[in-house]
Amino acid sequence: MADFPRIEELKRRVQQDPASIAFAALADEYRRAGLFDEAVETCRAGLQRHPAYLSARVTLGRSLLELGEFDEAETELQQVLRAAPENLAAIRALADIHHRRGEVPDRMPDAAAPPVPLTVSAPPADIPATASTVVPFAPPAAPAPAVQAVPAPAPAQKPAEKKPPVEQAVEKPVATPVAAPAVTQDPALPKLERFLAAIQRARLELDSEIDTGR
Repeated sequence: MADFPRIEELKRRVQQDPASIAFAALADEYRRAGLFDEAVETCRAGLQRHPAYLSARVTLGRSLLELGEFDEAETELQQVLRAAPENLAAIRALADIHHRRGEVPDRMPDAAAPPVPLTVSAPPADIPATASTVVPFAPPAAPAPAVQAVPAPAPAQKPAEKKPPVEQAVEKPVATPVAAPAVTQDPALPKLERFLAAIQRARLELDSEIDTGR
C-alpha cells in the first residue's frame, strides 16, 4: 500500500482504536482505489460497532454494486433510505443498480423518429387485394391560428372650441325707503295736559291773591 499513503494512515488509526469511526473513511478510500473487497470487509467490521453510521452503509452498498452483488447492495441502500429518504448518494447508487439490471433504458425514444406505419389487413373493395396495405401514420396537423380582424382606426376628432363664458347679469339690490313709524297718540294725554294747565292757573291765581292781601 505504499502508493496509497492516505489508506496506510487510516489503517493505522483503525488498528490502534478498533472502535474509531475512521473505518468509514478507510472503506471509502478502498472503494476509490478500486479495492472493493477490502472496502466491503472494512465496512462490515465497523458497522458491527456503529450500525447507524449511514455514510459507511452507503459505501458498503456502492462497493457491493461494483462487485456485482446487486441484491445485497440494494438491501443496504434501501436501509439507508428508510433512515434518510433524501440521501442523494444512496438514490444514485440505487438508480445505477436498476440501470445495470437493464430495468432502465439507455436512452428515451427519439421524439423526431419517423412515424410507425399502420398495417391495414382488409383493403377497400375498389383497391386490388394484396397481402397487406401499408398506410403511413402522421400526426394531425395543428389548426391554423385564428386571424383576428384589426379594427380601422377612428378618424381624429377636432377638439371642441371653447366659448367665452356668458356673463350673467347680477341684479343689484334696490334700497327700499323705510317709512318712519307712525306715532300713536295716547288718548289720555290731552286730559293730562288740561289738568296740568288748570293747576298752573290755580297757582297763578293763588299767588295773585296773596299779593293783594298784603
